Amino acid sequence: MHTHMASNTGQMGFLPSGGAIFCTIPDILYLPELIFGGLVLSLVASTYILPYNPQAYVISVAIFCFIVTFLWLMVFACGSHRNKSSWAGADVAYHGFAALLYLSASVLLAWITITFGNSDLNGTLIYQLDVAAVVFSFLNTLLYVIHTIFSAIRWKSF
Repeated sequence: MHTHMASNTGQMGFLPSGGAIFCTIPDILYLPELIFGGLVLSLVASTYILPYNPQAYVISVAIFCFIVTFLWLMVFACGSHRNKSSWAGADVAYHGFAALLYLSASVLLAWITITFGNSDLNGTLIYQLDVAAVVFSFLNTLLYVIHTIFSAIRWKSF
């Protein structure tokens, strides 16, 4: 049995489980990551996806990160990680990888929006959806970066 309490930052060699994941940093970021990821996916999927357009990559990143983040949330919520340092290290690795994926997708999405935003192919509504997707994509990148940093701090405390 673990004898010390989790701090707000989830440090001190403690990986929360159950409802405690919604009370500690970085684990509290799972929900916004899922919400913003779902918004990116929905917004990009509701626009034109041209064959030569890298928006398919953006959708793939959004789907991958949404599914894996949800599964990661379930592992922590169910307590399957058993408070081990290897899970803390894997948490850092996954969120760092997700941050890099989202950064690359965000840059591509911003490029697409700038390049195709004023063309006759896209109307004003499509342009606005793309701009919103870019904003949420960069916000999700930031969330994953913050999650990575605080996960690394927690991992070092093991």
